[in-house]
Amino acid sequence: MTSHLNLTIREEIPSDYGAIRRVNDLAFEQPDEGLMVDALRRNPRFVPELSLVALLDNAVVGHILFFPVRIICVDNDKISLSLAPLAVHPEHQGEGVGGALVREGLEAARAMGYESVMVMGHPGYYPRFGFRPASGWGIRPPIEAPDEAFMALELSPGGLGDAAGVLEYPEEYGL
Repeated sequence: MTSHLNLTIREEIPSDYGAIRRVNDLAFEQPDEGLMVDALRRNPRFVPELSLVALLDNAVVGHILFFPVRIICVDNDKISLSLAPLAVHPEHQGEGVGGALVREGLEAARAMGYESVMVMGHPGYYPRFGFRPASGWGIRPPIEAPDEAFMALELSPGGLGDAAGVLEYPEEYGL
């Protein structure tokens, strides 16, 4: 758990679910993201310790989810995490809430033994956390995407060393 300024980051709990849905819906300006999080929570691969909320004055103002995914490789498939979604209430965007969630989530994933994280996201945002184009490891997205938007991060040295292949997203992502 992290606390700085008045921001606290912790694992989600069931009483947060409605607020998580609202933050995702507001951040993405449509209800599909909140519904996707609810659906991912029902998937047996869901890892509760990797669904984090940011609280300001005990109110949920942000949410991040890291979900286990497979990279389908020629020899052996590789398990990674997908960072999605990351949502911050519009009134608190630009205040460091998203960055705090990313940093805390990456630390939690590393502590749990995950070796890498994949993200389809804004190329101007995620590189500050060490993400770089996944194509550098020979990893391709399952859908058409700009090279600079499909990124990866090794959580341990060599974590993506033999991971050349195609990322498989969970069906809940709706891709």
